[in-house]
Amino acid sequence: MSFYNYIFGPKLYMEYKGVPEPQRKMYEPGAVEKFGEQILSTLSVVWSVSYYTSPLIFTFLYRRGYFVADSIPTLAKFTTSVGFIVIISLFMRGVGRRQSKAYTNMVNALVQAKANKSSEPLRRFDIDFSAWPVDFDVKAAAGELKKPTNTVGRREGFSIAAIPCEVIAYLAINTFGLSMIYPGSVKLLQKFMRPMLISGRAKLIEDDNGIRYKVKTIDSNEIDTLFVDNRSDNVGNGKTLVICSEGNAGFYEVGIMGTPIALKYSVLGWNHPGFAGSTGSPHPDQDKNAIDAVVRFAINQLGFAVEDIILYGWSIGGFSTLWAASIYPEVKGVILDATFDDVLYLAQPRMPQSLGGIVRVAIRKYCNLNNAELAMKYNGPIMLIRRTEDEIIAEDNRIDTNRGNYLTMGVLRYRYPNLFTASQLSRTKGLLSKPLETYSYTVAEEKLCMSRLITYASDEGKAFPMLIGADYNDEVRNQMALFLLRKHLRDYNSTHCTQLPGEFFNIPWDIPIEHGFVFT
Repeated sequence: MSFYNYIFGPKLYMEYKGVPEPQRKMYEPGAVEKFGEQILSTLSVVWSVSYYTSPLIFTFLYRRGYFVADSIPTLAKFTTSVGFIVIISLFMRGVGRRQSKAYTNMVNALVQAKANKSSEPLRRFDIDFSAWPVDFDVKAAAGELKKPTNTVGRREGFSIAAIPCEVIAYLAINTFGLSMIYPGSVKLLQKFMRPMLISGRAKLIEDDNGIRYKVKTIDSNEIDTLFVDNRSDNVGNGKTLVICSEGNAGFYEVGIMGTPIALKYSVLGWNHPGFAGSTGSPHPDQDKNAIDAVVRFAINQLGFAVEDIILYGWSIGGFSTLWAASIYPEVKGVILDATFDDVLYLAQPRMPQSLGGIVRVAIRKYCNLNNAELAMKYNGPIMLIRRTEDEIIAEDNRIDTNRGNYLTMGVLRYRYPNLFTASQLSRTKGLLSKPLETYSYTVAEEKLCMSRLITYASDEGKAFPMLIGADYNDEVRNQMALFLLRKHLRDYNSTHCTQLPGEFFNIPWDIPIEHGFVFT
């Protein structure tokens, strides 16, 4: 085995699957490798900090006169010294790894995996995912391929006077702005969370028999996914696949997969581009291509029918979920937990009022996460879950400012415009300004509301917007509006980041169609 493979091979984090007890065995490097790795890790952290503070560093160096010809020898000595330290550290790492039996076994498995173009030999190791071979490439998948998605903002009239604002918006979103919207993409945070991610991934693999896959998108990003297959459980929900889309600082290793796994669904988790093992950055176009690739992987390689897939999104993951639902409308249903209507209305209050115009341009042109608009492109069953103590998508924990309220009303207004007129919307807004009280329909009321919907859908179809209710009076509209609100929304008394209990995870409600049904 070439010494090069030991120097530049991937980090080994853990051994499992077939090793002696204890099953989860963190890789412990020898003293030589550990010393070299610590130096390289320290330099990596310094580089990361320097990257984010580079404007301050360059300003300091400029004022001290380092950007003149006389300072070149000093800078050259400094860079040469750092380079020498890096070379020595790499050599020590290589020597230490070569002395490790566990690392040698991993390198042999990696070489075998690349030769066979299969990740199977690597499944007993947790390594730096960049070295993992691709398990599924969208470009090679059967069926017509979509072109890479480009996020298009709302077109507004061109104005020369607006150019400075647009330039600042572009620079802001591509420097610190996207990291503020998706803090999980910040490498320093990922370094801090790495032990938790390794532990969470080990639990999914060892306890839930999860299998890790690398999925390559149409724009050549590599997405880190993990699949838990419960199809062999004939008495459970395993024939249905739940695809989980995490929040802006969420990772599948410690995220929302736990809820559907506990209910014995088959579950597929994935990390946004730029998160943990996924490459790229979480620009909306890359995120759309990522979730498209994940759904294609579920259909083409894992063997699930579109009709057997539930899309489950938490927080900002609702955007990925609704995008997937808009291009795969035949899915079994969509579940949105703690999701907002439009990221613009979350971004503006968190920035100085004087920058409101720049924030608007940056969001609309480069990061237009508008869930309310996307929801109108999906006609299937949908369920929304609102956290009554939400501190992230509500101002000062006030439930009446929860952006999920506006998403809920937007969905209902679009789907049932004649049932949610101005009067009913005002009444609904009032209901949503506090936790929904427990309300029990009588059997007669339940049957009456359902029979109205079934009769209309059986005669006219379930396409939205559904024009039922044009001839109803306000009393009937109020009754139907309350019925539909409670069928589409559930309240969970919790803050934003609490794991969702299984009792709140249900297949979304749908209107059954009975051809020949007559309302009585």
